[in-house]
Amino acid sequence: MWLYITRRLLWLPFLLVAASLVTFTLGRYGPGDPVVVALGNRYEPNSAAANNLRAQWGLDKPFAQQYMNYVWNALQGDFGESYRFRGRAVSSLLLSKMWVSFQVNVAALIVSIGIGIPLGFFIAHKQGNWLDPTIVAIALILMSIPIMVSIPAFVWTTCLKLDVLPCSGWGGFWDVRIIGPAVTMGIPGVAGLLRLMRASTLDVMGQDFIRTAYSKGLSPTLVDYRHVFKNAMIPIITVLAFTMAGIFGTSFIAELLFGIPGLGNLAIESVWNRDYPVIMAITLIAATAFVLANLLADIAYSIVDPRIRYR
Repeated sequence: MWLYITRRLLWLPFLLVAASLVTFTLGRYGPGDPVVVALGNRYEPNSAAANNLRAQWGLDKPFAQQYMNYVWNALQGDFGESYRFRGRAVSSLLLSKMWVSFQVNVAALIVSIGIGIPLGFFIAHKQGNWLDPTIVAIALILMSIPIMVSIPAFVWTTCLKLDVLPCSGWGGFWDVRIIGPAVTMGIPGVAGLLRLMRASTLDVMGQDFIRTAYSKGLSPTLVDYRHVFKNAMIPIITVLAFTMAGIFGTSFIAELLFGIPGLGNLAIESVWNRDYPVIMAITLIAATAFVLANLLADIAYSIVDPRIRYR
Protein backbone atom coordinates (compact mmCIF):
# COMPACT_ATOMS: atom_id res chain seq x y z
CA MET A 1 0.00 0.00 0.00
CA TRP A 2 2.73 2.49 0.96
CA LEU A 3 4.61 1.76 -2.26
CA TYR A 4 1.44 2.42 -4.25
CA ILE A 5 0.83 5.72 -2.42
CA THR A 6 4.42 6.78 -3.03
CA ARG A 7 4.12 6.06 -6.75
CA ARG A 8 0.91 8.07 -6.97
CA LEU A 9 2.46 11.00 -5.15
CA LEU A 10 5.46 10.93 -7.50
CA TRP A 11 3.08 11.54 -10.39
CA LEU A 12 1.67 14.65 -8.71
CA PRO A 13 4.47 17.05 -9.83
CA PHE A 14 4.11 15.95 -13.47
CA LEU A 15 0.36 16.51 -13.43
CA LEU A 16 0.75 19.91 -11.81
CA VAL A 17 3.42 20.93 -14.34
CA ALA A 18 1.06 20.01 -17.19
CA ALA A 19 -1.85 21.92 -15.62
CA SER A 20 0.30 24.94 -14.82
CA LEU A 21 1.83 25.04 -18.30
CA VAL A 22 -1.56 25.04 -20.01
CA THR A 23 -2.95 27.69 -17.65
CA PHE A 24 0.17 29.83 -17.84
CA THR A 25 0.14 29.70 -21.64
CA LEU A 26 -3.49 30.77 -21.77
CA GLY A 27 -2.70 33.56 -19.33
CA ARG A 28 0.14 34.89 -21.43
CA TYR A 29 -1.39 34.49 -24.88
CA GLY A 30 -5.07 34.84 -23.96
CA PRO A 31 -7.08 37.99 -24.61
CA GLY A 32 -6.23 41.04 -22.54
CA ASP A 33 -2.90 42.61 -21.67
CA PRO A 34 -2.18 42.32 -17.91
CA VAL A 35 -0.68 45.82 -17.91
CA VAL A 36 -3.86 47.22 -19.45
CA VAL A 37 -5.92 45.43 -16.79
CA ALA A 38 -3.75 46.79 -13.99
CA LEU A 39 -3.55 50.41 -15.18
CA GLY A 40 -7.11 50.68 -16.48
CA ASN A 41 -7.91 54.14 -17.83
CA ARG A 42 -4.39 55.32 -17.01
CA TYR A 43 -2.85 52.96 -19.59
CA GLU A 44 -0.97 54.54 -22.48
CA PRO A 45 0.92 52.40 -25.02
CA ASN A 46 4.71 52.48 -24.58
CA SER A 47 4.43 54.86 -21.65
CA ALA A 48 7.02 54.77 -18.87
CA ALA A 49 4.44 53.48 -16.37
CA ALA A 50 3.40 50.62 -18.66
CA ASN A 51 6.98 49.63 -19.47
CA ASN A 52 8.06 49.78 -15.83
CA LEU A 53 5.13 47.61 -14.75
CA ARG A 54 5.85 45.13 -17.53
CA ALA A 55 9.46 44.90 -16.41
CA GLN A 56 8.46 44.61 -12.74
CA TRP A 57 6.23 41.61 -13.48
CA GLY A 58 8.79 40.08 -15.84
CA LEU A 59 6.46 40.25 -18.83
CA ASP A 60 9.30 41.52 -21.01
CA LYS A 61 11.27 38.29 -20.56
CA PRO A 62 11.06 35.22 -22.86
CA PHE A 63 8.11 32.88 -22.25
CA ALA A 64 10.26 29.99 -20.98
CA GLN A 65 11.98 32.21 -18.42
CA GLN A 66 8.63 33.64 -17.27
CA TYR A 67 7.24 30.14 -16.79
CA MET A 68 10.26 28.84 -14.88
CA ASN A 69 10.16 31.88 -12.60
CA TYR A 70 6.47 31.31 -11.97
CA VAL A 71 6.95 27.63 -11.13
CA TRP A 72 9.86 28.37 -8.80
CA ASN A 73 7.89 31.03 -6.96
CA ALA A 74 4.77 28.83 -6.82
CA LEU A 75 6.76 26.04 -5.16
CA GLN A 76 7.52 28.54 -2.40
CA GLY A 77 3.86 29.50 -2.06
CA ASP A 78 4.21 32.74 -4.02
CA PHE A 79 1.65 32.92 -6.85
CA GLY A 80 2.54 36.45 -7.77
CA GLU A 81 0.68 39.74 -7.47
CA SER A 82 -2.91 40.25 -8.49
CA TYR A 83 -3.34 42.31 -11.64
CA ARG A 84 -6.62 43.70 -10.41
CA PHE A 85 -5.72 44.39 -6.78
CA ARG A 86 -2.38 46.14 -7.07
CA GLY A 87 0.03 45.38 -4.24
CA ARG A 88 -1.96 42.34 -3.02
CA ALA A 89 -0.33 38.91 -3.17
CA VAL A 90 -2.51 36.21 -4.69
CA SER A 91 -1.91 33.87 -1.76
CA SER A 92 -3.21 36.47 0.71
CA LEU A 93 -6.33 36.96 -1.41
CA LEU A 94 -7.06 33.25 -1.69
CA LEU A 95 -6.32 31.75 1.73
CA SER A 96 -9.11 33.32 3.76
CA LYS A 97 -11.68 33.00 0.97
CA MET A 98 -10.76 29.37 0.26
CA TRP A 99 -11.24 28.53 3.93
CA VAL A 100 -14.74 30.05 3.84
CA SER A 101 -15.68 28.19 0.64
CA PHE A 102 -14.26 24.97 2.08
CA GLN A 103 -16.50 25.24 5.15
CA VAL A 104 -19.58 26.01 3.05
CA ASN A 105 -19.00 23.01 0.78
CA VAL A 106 -18.26 20.70 3.72
CA ALA A 107 -21.54 21.70 5.34
CA ALA A 108 -23.42 20.97 2.10
CA LEU A 109 -21.60 17.65 1.71
CA ILE A 110 -22.56 16.64 5.24
CA VAL A 111 -26.22 17.25 4.37
CA SER A 112 -25.96 15.25 1.12
CA ILE A 113 -24.15 12.31 2.73
CA GLY A 114 -26.12 12.37 5.96
CA ILE A 115 -29.45 12.11 4.14
CA GLY A 116 -28.67 10.46 0.79
CA ILE A 117 -26.63 7.43 1.86
CA PRO A 118 -28.78 6.21 4.81
CA LEU A 119 -31.98 6.89 2.85
CA GLY A 120 -30.69 5.05 -0.23
CA PHE A 121 -29.67 2.08 1.91
CA PHE A 122 -33.09 2.11 3.60
CA ILE A 123 -35.25 2.19 0.45
CA ALA A 124 -33.17 -0.56 -1.13
CA HIS A 125 -34.58 -2.81 1.57
CA LYS A 126 -38.09 -1.53 0.72
CA GLN A 127 -38.04 -2.50 -2.94
CA GLY A 128 -41.61 -3.15 -4.08
CA ASN A 129 -43.01 -1.05 -1.24
CA TRP A 130 -44.71 2.31 -1.93
CA LEU A 131 -41.93 4.06 0.01
CA ASP A 132 -39.34 3.20 -2.65
CA PRO A 133 -40.76 5.10 -5.66
CA THR A 134 -42.21 7.87 -3.47
CA ILE A 135 -38.91 8.78 -1.82
CA VAL A 136 -37.00 8.56 -5.11
CA ALA A 137 -39.56 10.78 -6.86
CA ILE A 138 -39.44 13.42 -4.11
CA ALA A 139 -35.62 13.44 -4.19
CA LEU A 140 -35.58 13.85 -7.98
CA ILE A 141 -38.08 16.73 -7.81
CA LEU A 142 -35.91 18.54 -5.26
CA MET A 143 -32.82 17.84 -7.37
CA SER A 144 -34.45 19.29 -10.50
CA ILE A 145 -35.04 22.70 -8.91
CA PRO A 146 -32.17 25.05 -9.91
CA ILE A 147 -30.22 26.50 -7.02
CA MET A 148 -30.89 30.04 -8.23
CA VAL A 149 -34.59 29.29 -7.64
CA SER A 150 -34.32 27.30 -4.41
CA ILE A 151 -32.11 29.84 -2.62
CA PRO A 152 -34.46 32.85 -3.09
CA ALA A 153 -37.39 30.62 -2.09
CA PHE A 154 -35.52 29.47 1.02
CA VAL A 155 -34.56 33.02 1.95
CA TRP A 156 -38.10 34.31 1.37
CA THR A 157 -39.63 31.54 3.50
CA THR A 158 -37.23 31.12 6.41
CA CYS A 159 -35.78 34.62 6.64
CA LEU A 160 -38.40 37.10 5.48
CA LYS A 161 -41.69 35.41 6.31
CA LEU A 162 -40.95 33.10 9.24
CA ASP A 163 -37.89 35.02 10.49
CA VAL A 164 -36.24 31.90 11.90
CA LEU A 165 -32.83 32.36 10.26
CA PRO A 166 -30.61 35.31 9.31
CA CYS A 167 -30.91 36.10 5.62
CA SER A 168 -27.27 36.53 4.67
CA GLY A 169 -23.71 36.97 5.84
CA TRP A 170 -21.08 34.73 7.29
CA GLY A 171 -20.20 33.88 10.88
CA GLY A 172 -18.23 30.65 10.58
CA PHE A 173 -19.00 26.96 10.38
CA TRP A 174 -20.91 26.84 13.68
CA ASP A 175 -22.98 29.95 12.99
CA VAL A 176 -26.70 29.47 12.19
CA ARG A 177 -26.22 31.35 8.92
CA ILE A 178 -24.52 28.28 7.44
CA ILE A 179 -27.82 26.39 7.53
CA GLY A 180 -29.12 28.19 4.45
CA PRO A 181 -26.26 27.36 2.06
CA ALA A 182 -25.83 23.89 3.58
CA VAL A 183 -29.47 22.96 2.96
CA THR A 184 -29.91 24.59 -0.45
CA MET A 185 -26.61 23.19 -1.76
CA GLY A 186 -26.85 19.82 -0.01
CA ILE A 187 -30.42 18.79 -0.91
CA PRO A 188 -29.79 18.56 -4.70
CA GLY A 189 -26.92 16.15 -4.00
CA VAL A 190 -29.18 13.88 -1.95
CA ALA A 191 -30.97 12.47 -5.01
CA GLY A 192 -27.75 11.42 -6.74
CA LEU A 193 -26.30 9.70 -3.68
CA LEU A 194 -29.68 8.16 -2.83
CA ARG A 195 -30.15 6.55 -6.24
CA LEU A 196 -26.55 5.39 -6.45
CA MET A 197 -26.63 3.93 -2.94
CA ARG A 198 -29.95 2.21 -3.64
CA ALA A 199 -28.69 0.64 -6.88
CA SER A 200 -25.38 -0.39 -5.30
CA THR A 201 -27.14 -1.91 -2.27
CA LEU A 202 -29.55 -3.90 -4.44
CA ASP A 203 -26.64 -5.20 -6.51
CA VAL A 204 -24.75 -6.35 -3.41
CA MET A 205 -27.87 -7.90 -1.87
CA GLY A 206 -28.22 -10.12 -4.92
CA GLN A 207 -24.70 -11.54 -4.65
CA ASP A 208 -24.01 -15.16 -3.69
CA PHE A 209 -21.90 -14.28 -0.66
CA ILE A 210 -24.88 -12.47 0.89
CA ARG A 211 -27.05 -15.57 0.56
CA THR A 212 -24.20 -17.58 2.04
CA ALA A 213 -24.01 -15.21 5.01
CA TYR A 214 -27.73 -15.67 5.68
CA SER A 215 -27.41 -19.44 5.32
CA LYS A 216 -24.77 -19.41 8.06
CA GLY A 217 -27.36 -18.00 10.44
CA LEU A 218 -26.06 -14.43 10.65
CA SER A 219 -28.63 -11.86 11.68
CA PRO A 220 -29.93 -9.40 9.06
CA THR A 221 -28.41 -6.50 11.01
CA LEU A 222 -24.97 -8.09 11.02
CA VAL A 223 -25.19 -9.00 7.33
CA ASP A 224 -26.25 -5.44 6.45
CA TYR A 225 -23.41 -3.85 8.40
CA ARG A 226 -20.58 -6.28 7.74
CA HIS A 227 -21.27 -7.29 4.15
CA VAL A 228 -23.95 -5.23 2.37
CA PHE A 229 -23.19 -1.68 3.50
CA LYS A 230 -19.40 -1.86 3.17
CA ASN A 231 -19.49 -3.33 -0.33
CA ALA A 232 -22.26 -0.95 -1.44
CA MET A 233 -20.09 2.01 -0.42
CA ILE A 234 -17.37 1.29 -3.00
CA PRO A 235 -19.01 3.19 -5.92
CA ILE A 236 -20.11 5.91 -3.49
CA ILE A 237 -16.49 6.54 -2.57
CA THR A 238 -15.68 7.26 -6.22
CA VAL A 239 -18.42 9.88 -6.44
CA LEU A 240 -17.37 11.46 -3.14
CA ALA A 241 -13.77 11.67 -4.38
CA PHE A 242 -14.80 13.80 -7.35
CA THR A 243 -17.00 15.88 -5.05
CA MET A 244 -14.13 16.46 -2.64
CA ALA A 245 -11.90 17.56 -5.52
CA GLY A 246 -14.11 20.59 -6.05
CA ILE A 247 -14.75 21.30 -2.40
CA PHE A 248 -12.90 24.64 -2.47
CA GLY A 249 -14.93 26.32 -5.15
CA THR A 250 -18.27 24.79 -6.19
CA SER A 251 -20.47 27.22 -4.26
CA PHE A 252 -20.19 30.30 -6.46
CA ILE A 253 -23.93 30.96 -6.88
CA ALA A 254 -24.74 30.24 -3.23
CA GLU A 255 -22.00 32.59 -2.06
CA LEU A 256 -23.27 35.36 -4.29
CA LEU A 257 -26.92 34.99 -3.21
CA PHE A 258 -26.19 34.51 0.49
CA GLY A 259 -23.52 37.22 0.64
CA ILE A 260 -20.79 34.82 1.77
CA PRO A 261 -17.22 36.17 1.36
CA GLY A 262 -15.88 33.01 -0.23
CA LEU A 263 -13.95 32.13 -3.34
CA GLY A 264 -16.96 32.54 -5.64
CA ASN A 265 -16.95 36.31 -5.99
CA LEU A 266 -13.17 36.46 -6.35
CA ALA A 267 -13.09 33.73 -9.03
CA ILE A 268 -15.83 35.34 -11.09
CA GLU A 269 -14.27 38.79 -10.82
CA SER A 270 -10.88 37.35 -11.78
CA VAL A 271 -12.31 35.82 -14.95
CA TRP A 272 -14.07 39.01 -16.01
CA ASN A 273 -11.07 41.17 -15.13
CA ARG A 274 -8.54 38.77 -16.67
CA ASP A 275 -6.67 38.52 -13.38
CA TYR A 276 -4.58 35.59 -14.59
CA PRO A 277 -2.39 35.10 -11.48
CA VAL A 278 -5.52 34.46 -9.42
CA ILE A 279 -7.00 32.18 -12.08
CA MET A 280 -3.76 30.20 -12.35
CA ALA A 281 -3.50 29.79 -8.59
CA ILE A 282 -7.09 28.52 -8.36
CA THR A 283 -6.42 26.08 -11.21
CA LEU A 284 -3.29 24.67 -9.56
CA ILE A 285 -5.03 24.28 -6.21
CA ALA A 286 -7.99 22.56 -7.88
CA ALA A 287 -5.68 20.18 -9.77
CA THR A 288 -3.84 19.29 -6.56
CA ALA A 289 -7.13 18.69 -4.74
CA PHE A 290 -8.35 16.45 -7.58
CA VAL A 291 -5.26 14.23 -7.50
CA LEU A 292 -5.19 13.95 -3.71
CA ALA A 293 -8.93 13.24 -3.55
CA ASN A 294 -8.55 10.35 -5.99
CA LEU A 295 -5.64 9.00 -3.96
CA LEU A 296 -7.76 9.14 -0.80
CA ALA A 297 -10.53 7.30 -2.66
CA ASP A 298 -8.14 4.48 -3.61
CA ILE A 299 -6.99 4.20 0.00
CA ALA A 300 -10.61 4.16 1.18
CA TYR A 301 -11.37 1.27 -1.21
CA SER A 302 -8.91 -0.96 0.60
CA ILE A 303 -10.33 0.04 3.99
CA VAL A 304 -13.95 -0.62 3.01
CA ASP A 305 -13.19 -3.83 1.11
CA PRO A 306 -10.18 -5.80 2.47
CA ARG A 307 -10.11 -7.85 -0.76
CA ILE A 308 -8.75 -4.81 -2.63
CA ARG A 309 -5.00 -4.58 -2.46
CA TYR A 310 -2.57 -2.36 -4.38
CA ARG A 311 0.91 -3.32 -5.46
